[in-house]
Amino acid sequence: RIDTVVQPSHPRPSANSAATTANVGLWDTHLPQGYIMDKLPEQMTVIGISKPGGPEVLKPETRAVPVPGADEILIKVAAAGVNRPDVAQRSGSYPPPPGASDLPGLEVAGTVVAVGSGATKHKIGDKVMSLTAGGGYAEYCIAPDLQAMTVPDALSITEAGALPETLMTVWHNVFERGGLQAGETLLIHGGSSGIGTMAIQLAKAFGATVIVTVGSQDKADACIKLGADHAINYKTDDFVAVTKEITGGTGVNLILDMVGGEYIEKNYDAAAIDGRIVQIAFLGGPKATVNFAKLMMKRLHHTGSTLRPRSAADKAAMVAAIEAKVMPLIRAGKVKPLMDSSFPLRDAAEAHRRMETSQHIGKIVLTI
Repeated sequence: RIDTVVQPSHPRPSANSAATTANVGLWDTHLPQGYIMDKLPEQMTVIGISKPGGPEVLKPETRAVPVPGADEILIKVAAAGVNRPDVAQRSGSYPPPPGASDLPGLEVAGTVVAVGSGATKHKIGDKVMSLTAGGGYAEYCIAPDLQAMTVPDALSITEAGALPETLMTVWHNVFERGGLQAGETLLIHGGSSGIGTMAIQLAKAFGATVIVTVGSQDKADACIKLGADHAINYKTDDFVAVTKEITGGTGVNLILDMVGGEYIEKNYDAAAIDGRIVQIAFLGGPKATVNFAKLMMKRLHHTGSTLRPRSAADKAAMVAAIEAKVMPLIRAGKVKPLMDSSFPLRDAAEAHRRMETSQHIGKIVLTI
Protein backbone atom coordinates (compact mmCIF):
# COMPACT_ATOMS: atom_id res chain seq x y z
CA ARG A 1 0.00 0.00 0.00
CA ILE A 2 1.07 3.60 -0.48
CA ASP A 3 0.33 6.82 1.27
CA THR A 4 -1.87 9.37 -0.83
CA VAL A 5 -1.19 12.56 -2.88
CA VAL A 6 -0.55 16.20 -2.58
CA GLN A 7 1.19 18.65 -4.75
CA PRO A 8 4.58 17.44 -5.81
CA SER A 9 7.23 20.05 -6.44
CA HIS A 10 8.06 18.56 -9.85
CA PRO A 11 5.91 17.22 -12.72
CA ARG A 12 4.35 13.81 -12.23
CA PRO A 13 3.79 11.24 -14.95
CA SER A 14 0.32 11.15 -16.44
CA ALA A 15 -2.12 8.53 -15.22
CA ASN A 16 -2.26 7.27 -18.78
CA SER A 17 1.51 6.93 -19.20
CA ALA A 18 3.21 3.57 -19.45
CA ALA A 19 4.72 4.09 -16.00
CA THR A 20 1.34 3.79 -14.34
CA THR A 21 0.78 0.31 -15.73
CA ALA A 22 3.53 -0.89 -13.41
CA ASN A 23 3.05 -1.50 -9.71
CA VAL A 24 2.11 1.83 -8.21
CA GLY A 25 3.98 0.84 -5.07
CA LEU A 26 7.13 2.07 -6.77
CA TRP A 27 6.01 5.62 -6.00
CA ASP A 28 6.59 4.86 -2.32
CA THR A 29 10.29 5.58 -2.67
CA HIS A 30 9.99 8.40 -5.18
CA LEU A 31 7.35 10.62 -3.59
CA PRO A 32 8.80 14.06 -2.86
CA GLN A 33 8.38 15.57 0.54
CA GLY A 34 5.01 17.29 0.71
CA TYR A 35 2.94 14.39 -0.66
CA ILE A 36 0.27 13.26 1.79
CA MET A 37 -0.64 9.74 0.98
CA ASP A 38 -3.28 7.88 2.91
CA LYS A 39 -3.09 4.16 2.30
CA LEU A 40 -4.32 3.81 -1.23
CA PRO A 41 -4.24 0.25 -2.58
CA GLU A 42 -1.66 -0.53 -5.22
CA GLN A 43 -4.18 -2.37 -7.42
CA MET A 44 -7.78 -1.76 -8.47
CA THR A 45 -10.55 -3.54 -10.34
CA VAL A 46 -11.52 -2.08 -13.70
CA ILE A 47 -13.75 -3.11 -16.58
CA GLY A 48 -11.72 -3.47 -19.76
CA ILE A 49 -12.65 -4.19 -23.36
CA SER A 50 -11.10 -7.56 -24.17
CA LYS A 51 -11.75 -7.12 -27.91
CA PRO A 52 -14.24 -5.19 -30.06
CA GLY A 53 -17.68 -6.76 -29.87
CA GLY A 54 -20.88 -7.10 -27.88
CA PRO A 55 -21.45 -6.53 -24.17
CA GLU A 56 -19.81 -9.85 -23.34
CA VAL A 57 -16.35 -8.40 -24.19
CA LEU A 58 -16.49 -6.19 -21.09
CA LYS A 59 -14.30 -8.05 -18.60
CA PRO A 60 -13.04 -7.30 -15.08
CA GLU A 61 -9.28 -6.67 -14.94
CA THR A 62 -6.77 -5.75 -12.25
CA ARG A 63 -4.63 -2.70 -12.90
CA ALA A 64 -2.39 -0.37 -10.93
CA VAL A 65 -4.07 2.56 -9.21
CA PRO A 66 -3.07 5.60 -11.32
CA VAL A 67 -1.12 8.57 -9.99
CA PRO A 68 -2.37 12.07 -10.87
CA GLY A 69 -0.12 14.29 -12.92
CA ALA A 70 0.04 18.08 -12.91
CA ASP A 71 -3.39 19.74 -12.59
CA GLU A 72 -5.09 16.37 -12.07
CA ILE A 73 -6.96 14.70 -9.22
CA LEU A 74 -7.52 11.05 -8.38
CA ILE A 75 -11.13 10.12 -7.61
CA LYS A 76 -12.21 7.05 -5.68
CA VAL A 77 -15.21 6.24 -7.85
CA ALA A 78 -18.62 5.63 -6.30
CA ALA A 79 -20.66 5.87 -9.50
CA ALA A 80 -19.90 5.99 -13.22
CA GLY A 81 -22.39 6.91 -15.92
CA VAL A 82 -23.00 4.63 -18.90
CA ASN A 83 -23.27 6.49 -22.20
CA ARG A 84 -23.67 5.73 -25.90
CA PRO A 85 -20.00 6.55 -26.63
CA ASP A 86 -19.05 3.73 -24.23
CA VAL A 87 -21.08 1.32 -26.35
CA ALA A 88 -19.48 2.68 -29.52
CA GLN A 89 -15.98 2.30 -28.02
CA ARG A 90 -16.75 -1.26 -26.94
CA SER A 91 -17.90 -2.16 -30.45
CA GLY A 92 -14.72 -0.71 -31.97
CA SER A 93 -16.24 2.29 -33.74
CA TYR A 94 -15.17 5.05 -31.32
CA PRO A 95 -11.52 4.71 -30.25
CA PRO A 96 -10.27 6.84 -27.35
CA PRO A 97 -8.37 10.00 -28.33
CA PRO A 98 -4.58 10.03 -28.08
CA GLY A 99 -3.38 10.02 -24.48
CA ALA A 100 -6.73 8.95 -23.01
CA SER A 101 -7.31 5.79 -20.99
CA ASP A 102 -8.29 2.74 -23.01
CA LEU A 103 -10.99 1.98 -20.43
CA PRO A 104 -14.57 3.08 -21.12
CA GLY A 105 -16.35 5.56 -18.87
CA LEU A 106 -16.68 9.30 -19.52
CA GLU A 107 -18.21 10.52 -16.25
CA VAL A 108 -17.73 9.64 -12.59
CA ALA A 109 -18.57 10.79 -9.09
CA GLY A 110 -16.77 10.01 -5.88
CA THR A 111 -14.20 11.28 -3.39
CA VAL A 112 -10.91 13.01 -4.12
CA VAL A 113 -8.12 10.86 -2.65
CA ALA A 114 -5.06 12.38 -4.34
CA VAL A 115 -4.10 15.73 -5.84
CA GLY A 116 -1.37 16.47 -8.39
CA SER A 117 0.86 19.53 -8.62
CA GLY A 118 -0.96 22.73 -9.58
CA ALA A 119 -4.40 21.32 -8.75
CA THR A 120 -5.95 23.83 -6.36
CA LYS A 121 -9.69 23.74 -7.08
CA HIS A 122 -10.32 20.57 -5.06
CA LYS A 123 -8.73 18.96 -2.04
CA ILE A 124 -8.53 15.49 -0.58
CA GLY A 125 -11.89 14.42 0.85
CA ASP A 126 -14.03 16.55 -1.48
CA LYS A 127 -17.06 14.89 -3.08
CA VAL A 128 -16.83 15.61 -6.79
CA MET A 129 -18.33 14.67 -10.14
CA SER A 130 -16.32 14.96 -13.31
CA LEU A 131 -16.13 14.43 -17.02
CA THR A 132 -13.20 12.22 -18.01
CA ALA A 133 -11.61 11.32 -21.35
CA GLY A 134 -11.98 7.66 -20.35
CA GLY A 135 -11.23 5.36 -17.44
CA GLY A 136 -14.49 5.76 -15.55
CA TYR A 137 -15.26 2.02 -15.35
CA ALA A 138 -12.80 1.58 -12.49
CA GLU A 139 -12.45 1.85 -8.73
CA TYR A 140 -10.16 4.87 -9.16
CA CYS A 141 -10.11 7.40 -11.98
CA ILE A 142 -7.97 10.40 -12.94
CA ALA A 143 -9.70 13.68 -13.87
CA PRO A 144 -8.45 17.18 -14.66
CA ASP A 145 -8.98 19.31 -11.58
CA LEU A 146 -10.76 22.10 -13.49
CA GLN A 147 -13.24 19.66 -15.07
CA ALA A 148 -14.47 18.39 -11.71
CA MET A 149 -17.44 19.96 -9.93
CA THR A 150 -18.45 19.75 -6.29
CA VAL A 151 -21.41 17.40 -5.76
CA PRO A 152 -24.36 19.51 -4.52
CA ASP A 153 -26.30 18.38 -1.46
CA ALA A 154 -29.40 18.03 -3.67
CA LEU A 155 -27.85 15.06 -5.51
CA SER A 156 -27.05 11.57 -4.33
CA ILE A 157 -23.61 10.30 -5.31
CA THR A 158 -25.27 7.93 -7.80
CA GLU A 159 -27.15 10.81 -9.43
CA ALA A 160 -23.92 12.80 -9.52
CA GLY A 161 -22.25 9.98 -11.45
CA ALA A 162 -24.95 10.31 -14.11
CA LEU A 163 -24.56 14.05 -14.61
CA PRO A 164 -21.25 15.46 -15.98
CA GLU A 165 -21.11 14.08 -19.54
CA THR A 166 -24.82 14.57 -20.10
CA LEU A 167 -24.88 18.04 -18.61
CA MET A 168 -21.86 19.25 -20.56
CA THR A 169 -23.18 17.78 -23.81
CA VAL A 170 -26.53 19.51 -23.40
CA TRP A 171 -25.11 22.83 -22.21
CA HIS A 172 -22.60 23.12 -25.02
CA ASN A 173 -24.79 21.89 -27.86
CA VAL A 174 -28.15 23.40 -26.93
CA PHE A 175 -27.03 26.68 -25.40
CA GLU A 176 -23.50 27.49 -26.55
CA ARG A 177 -23.52 25.98 -30.03
CA GLY A 178 -27.28 26.00 -30.62
CA GLY A 179 -27.90 29.39 -29.00
CA LEU A 180 -31.31 28.51 -27.53
CA GLN A 181 -33.12 31.58 -26.22
CA ALA A 182 -36.16 32.07 -24.02
CA GLY A 183 -39.34 31.99 -26.08
CA GLU A 184 -37.90 29.72 -28.77
CA THR A 185 -39.01 26.17 -29.56
CA LEU A 186 -36.62 23.22 -29.23
CA LEU A 187 -37.17 19.81 -30.85
CA ILE A 188 -35.27 16.99 -29.13
CA HIS A 189 -34.89 13.63 -30.81
CA GLY A 190 -34.45 10.81 -28.32
CA GLY A 191 -36.32 12.74 -25.66
CA SER A 192 -36.27 9.93 -23.10
CA SER A 193 -32.51 9.33 -23.29
CA GLY A 194 -30.14 10.64 -20.65
CA ILE A 195 -29.26 13.59 -22.86
CA GLY A 196 -32.87 14.12 -23.88
CA THR A 197 -34.21 14.18 -20.33
CA MET A 198 -31.52 16.67 -19.28
CA ALA A 199 -32.20 18.84 -22.34
CA ILE A 200 -35.91 18.95 -21.48
CA GLN A 201 -35.20 20.25 -17.99
CA LEU A 202 -32.64 22.85 -18.97
CA ALA A 203 -34.60 24.16 -21.93
CA LYS A 204 -37.71 24.60 -19.79
CA ALA A 205 -35.68 26.21 -17.00
CA PHE A 206 -34.42 28.81 -19.47
CA GLY A 207 -37.85 29.57 -20.92
CA ALA A 208 -38.13 27.52 -24.11
CA THR A 209 -40.99 25.43 -25.48
CA VAL A 210 -39.95 21.78 -25.81
CA ILE A 211 -41.09 19.13 -28.29
CA VAL A 212 -39.62 15.61 -28.11
CA THR A 213 -39.73 12.51 -30.27
CA VAL A 214 -39.96 9.13 -28.55
CA GLY A 215 -40.76 5.52 -29.46
CA SER A 216 -43.45 4.57 -26.95
CA GLN A 217 -46.28 5.98 -24.86
CA ASP A 218 -44.38 5.24 -21.64
CA LYS A 219 -41.51 7.38 -22.88
CA ALA A 220 -43.88 10.12 -24.00
CA ASP A 221 -45.53 10.17 -20.57
CA ALA A 222 -42.13 10.35 -18.83
CA CYS A 223 -41.05 13.31 -20.96
CA ILE A 224 -44.29 15.21 -20.39
CA LYS A 225 -43.98 14.58 -16.65
CA LEU A 226 -40.47 15.98 -16.78
CA GLY A 227 -41.68 19.18 -18.41
CA ALA A 228 -41.83 18.65 -22.17
CA ASP A 229 -44.71 20.53 -23.78
CA HIS A 230 -45.32 17.98 -26.53
CA ALA A 231 -44.21 14.37 -27.17
CA ILE A 232 -44.43 12.80 -30.63
CA ASN A 233 -44.32 9.02 -31.11
CA TYR A 234 -42.18 8.72 -34.24
CA LYS A 235 -43.42 5.15 -34.77
CA THR A 236 -47.01 6.26 -35.30
CA ASP A 237 -46.77 9.92 -36.32
CA ASP A 238 -44.83 12.05 -38.80
CA PHE A 239 -42.79 14.31 -36.55
CA VAL A 240 -42.42 16.93 -39.30
CA ALA A 241 -46.17 17.27 -39.78
CA VAL A 242 -46.91 17.29 -36.06
CA THR A 243 -44.15 19.82 -35.38
CA LYS A 244 -45.50 22.13 -38.08
CA GLU A 245 -48.99 21.79 -36.59
CA ILE A 246 -47.74 22.59 -33.07
CA THR A 247 -45.83 25.67 -34.29
CA GLY A 248 -48.59 26.99 -36.52
CA GLY A 249 -46.64 26.11 -39.65
CA THR A 250 -43.46 28.01 -38.80
CA GLY A 251 -41.30 25.11 -37.60
CA VAL A 252 -38.90 24.93 -34.67
CA ASN A 253 -35.99 27.23 -33.91
CA LEU A 254 -33.55 24.55 -32.78
CA ILE A 255 -33.25 20.78 -33.22
CA LEU A 256 -31.01 18.57 -31.09
CA ASP A 257 -30.45 15.42 -33.14
CA MET A 258 -28.69 12.18 -32.24
CA VAL A 259 -30.26 10.15 -35.07
CA GLY A 260 -28.93 11.48 -38.38
CA GLY A 261 -29.62 9.30 -41.42
CA GLU A 262 -33.04 9.98 -42.92
CA TYR A 263 -33.75 12.47 -40.13
CA ILE A 264 -31.34 14.98 -41.66
CA GLU A 265 -33.67 16.09 -44.44
CA LYS A 266 -36.70 15.77 -42.17
CA ASN A 267 -35.00 18.12 -39.74
CA TYR A 268 -34.55 20.65 -42.53
CA ASP A 269 -38.29 20.41 -43.20
CA ALA A 270 -39.19 20.74 -39.49
CA ALA A 271 -36.91 23.73 -38.89
CA ALA A 272 -38.08 27.32 -39.03
CA ILE A 273 -36.53 29.99 -41.23
CA ASP A 274 -33.07 30.72 -39.76
CA GLY A 275 -33.39 27.52 -37.73
CA ARG A 276 -30.45 25.65 -36.23
CA ILE A 277 -29.77 21.92 -36.17
CA VAL A 278 -27.11 20.54 -33.82
CA GLN A 279 -25.86 17.02 -34.48
CA ILE A 280 -24.52 15.05 -31.51
CA ALA A 281 -24.65 11.48 -32.86
CA PHE A 282 -25.62 9.40 -35.88
CA LEU A 283 -27.52 6.45 -34.44
CA GLY A 284 -29.39 6.20 -37.74
CA GLY A 285 -26.20 6.42 -39.80
CA PRO A 286 -23.88 9.25 -40.92
CA LYS A 287 -24.90 9.15 -44.60
CA ALA A 288 -28.09 10.36 -46.27
CA THR A 289 -29.48 11.72 -49.52
CA VAL A 290 -30.47 15.29 -48.76
CA ASN A 291 -31.74 18.27 -50.76
CA PHE A 292 -29.24 20.81 -49.49
CA ALA A 293 -30.98 23.63 -51.31
CA LYS A 294 -33.18 23.79 -48.21
CA LEU A 295 -30.18 25.08 -46.27
CA MET A 296 -30.06 28.12 -48.52
CA MET A 297 -33.78 28.63 -48.96
CA LYS A 298 -34.44 28.55 -45.20
CA ARG A 299 -31.06 30.03 -44.15
CA LEU A 300 -30.46 27.06 -41.88
CA HIS A 301 -27.40 26.38 -39.72
CA HIS A 302 -26.40 22.71 -39.36
CA THR A 303 -23.54 22.12 -36.96
CA GLY A 304 -22.36 19.42 -34.59
CA SER A 305 -19.75 18.48 -32.05
CA THR A 306 -18.15 15.72 -30.02
CA LEU A 307 -17.06 16.27 -26.45
CA ARG A 308 -14.40 13.66 -25.73
CA PRO A 309 -11.61 14.98 -28.04
CA ARG A 310 -12.03 18.61 -26.95
CA SER A 311 -9.10 20.26 -25.20
CA ALA A 312 -8.86 20.45 -21.43
CA ALA A 313 -9.19 24.24 -21.72
CA ASP A 314 -12.43 23.93 -23.71
CA LYS A 315 -13.90 21.53 -21.18
CA ALA A 316 -12.83 23.68 -18.24
CA ALA A 317 -14.56 26.67 -19.85
CA MET A 318 -17.78 24.65 -20.21
CA VAL A 319 -17.56 23.62 -16.55
CA ALA A 320 -17.09 27.23 -15.46
CA ALA A 321 -20.18 28.30 -17.40
CA ILE A 322 -22.21 25.42 -15.97
CA GLU A 323 -21.10 26.23 -12.43
CA ALA A 324 -22.23 29.83 -12.90
CA LYS A 325 -25.49 29.29 -14.79
CA VAL A 326 -26.76 25.76 -14.16
CA MET A 327 -25.42 24.69 -10.79
CA PRO A 328 -27.79 27.06 -8.93
CA LEU A 329 -30.70 25.17 -10.53
CA ILE A 330 -29.22 21.83 -9.46
CA ARG A 331 -28.55 23.01 -5.91
CA ALA A 332 -32.17 24.18 -5.72
CA GLY A 333 -33.41 20.76 -6.86
CA LYS A 334 -34.93 22.17 -10.05
CA VAL A 335 -32.72 20.09 -12.36
CA LYS A 336 -31.41 16.58 -11.77
CA PRO A 337 -30.71 13.49 -13.87
CA LEU A 338 -33.63 11.16 -14.44
CA MET A 339 -32.39 7.75 -13.32
CA ASP A 340 -33.32 4.57 -15.17
CA SER A 341 -31.24 1.88 -13.46
CA SER A 342 -27.97 1.08 -11.72
CA PHE A 343 -25.68 -1.95 -11.92
CA PRO A 344 -22.63 -3.01 -9.90
CA LEU A 345 -19.36 -2.35 -11.73
CA ARG A 346 -18.84 -6.06 -12.34
CA ASP A 347 -22.16 -6.14 -14.24
CA ALA A 348 -21.15 -3.51 -16.80
CA ALA A 349 -22.10 -5.93 -19.59
CA GLU A 350 -25.68 -6.03 -18.29
CA ALA A 351 -25.75 -2.22 -18.19
CA HIS A 352 -24.70 -2.14 -21.84
CA ARG A 353 -27.35 -4.69 -22.73
CA ARG A 354 -29.94 -2.48 -21.06
CA MET A 355 -28.77 0.53 -23.06
CA GLU A 356 -28.80 -1.37 -26.33
CA THR A 357 -32.45 -2.35 -25.88
CA SER A 358 -33.28 1.38 -26.05
CA GLN A 359 -35.98 0.69 -23.46
CA HIS A 360 -34.31 2.81 -20.80
CA ILE A 361 -35.78 6.14 -19.73
CA GLY A 362 -33.04 8.38 -18.38
CA LYS A 363 -29.59 7.42 -17.15
CA ILE A 364 -27.91 4.08 -16.51
CA VAL A 365 -25.15 4.05 -13.89
CA LEU A 366 -22.50 1.67 -12.58
CA THR A 367 -21.97 1.70 -8.81
CA ILE A 368 -18.98 0.69 -6.71
